[in-house]
Amino acid sequence: MKHPFIKGVHHIAIICSDYIKSKHFYTQILGFNILKETYRAERKSYKLDLSLNDQYTIELFSFPAPPRRTSRPEACGLRHLAFSVDNLEQAVDALNSQDISCEPVRTDEITGKRFTFFEDPDGLPMEFYEA
Repeated sequence: MKHPFIKGVHHIAIICSDYIKSKHFYTQILGFNILKETYRAERKSYKLDLSLNDQYTIELFSFPAPPRRTSRPEACGLRHLAFSVDNLEQAVDALNSQDISCEPVRTDEITGKRFTFFEDPDGLPMEFYEA
């Protein structure tokens, strides 16, 4: 069934505590491309627009002293971001080479696909899911 007004997901907004560290993580480690970087002096905040495969994907924000996100035990709200990968071992190796650890690889009992979790610099749970 086609939805009457939603065409798709436009972007994901993420607030980080260390802008330089998170900018490096999303661009240099995960490989997102910078579309636009804006400093908003009145908010003392950066907004970094990122794309993946030429599609606008993430808005990365920095704000002075943002509160920590509750993650564990599982909190109500956004649980994690999942990225599709062709080769899970290659993706895990790329993170490990940057001293980013992943949980042990598991298999989705419903789809039979393999996946693993890791965290961004602020502990936001992320997933690589082998497509």
